[in-house]
Amino acid sequence: MTRKNTTVMNRLALARDISGLAAIPSIETSVNGIAAVCDPLGALYLPDAGLLVVSDLHLEKGAAFARRGMMLPPYDTLATLTVLSAVVSRYDPKFVVSLGDNFHDRIGSKHLPENFRALIVGMARGREWIWVNGNHDPDGVVDLPGASVDEVHYAGLTFRHEPRNGLQSGEIAGHLHPSATVRRRERSIRRPCFATDGARLLMPAFGVMSGGLDLGHQAMKGLFDKASLIAHLLGRDRIYSVRYGNLRG
Repeated sequence: MTRKNTTVMNRLALARDISGLAAIPSIETSVNGIAAVCDPLGALYLPDAGLLVVSDLHLEKGAAFARRGMMLPPYDTLATLTVLSAVVSRYDPKFVVSLGDNFHDRIGSKHLPENFRALIVGMARGREWIWVNGNHDPDGVVDLPGASVDEVHYAGLTFRHEPRNGLQSGEIAGHLHPSATVRRRERSIRRPCFATDGARLLMPAFGVMSGGLDLGHQAMKGLFDKASLIAHLLGRDRIYSVRYGNLRG
């Protein structure tokens, strides 16, 4: 089994066992002075606002590849929605913000099977749901609850898909799928992570078939105060918080 598939199975096992998920500690942090909770399944919760944030679901990725003649395992949408349902149940938020690349291509939401559409409708019932447009799905979603927008300003923070260049205070963004590598017992372990210097936070990709970009990649250059940057890595049994200077280069 590949490392990516192992990560998928670990996240699904947690999602199906809410009591087990509750036993895994989250990590408290803050973004521009706003309290936030990093969930071990890759969601961010702002308790004072009752707001849950996820990013880069990439729903219907397998279907998008199939339309191009490339076959991928067809379980990605169900797997991602199962994990999403778990975190929505855990926090029961008033608001849900999905930070773009909600679907893997422009027509993914239009062709979403009805059983998956019903799952999203059920999760959105009784709460406000906001779909931020991403580079994969810039036209928004079709026949799903909630609003499609380019960015959101709320609770003193700005939520957008792609991070702006340079240091930004109060920005929560996705797009880059941050990951980090640490060395343990003579072997390297690479995991998706929340990346924050206290002023801005980049979200890990929530979609179970999404890869990651290392924090040392050129695309991350200039986005953080590296002296304050911490990676909150999604581990099998906990979140591991590691300062940027202690990560494997």
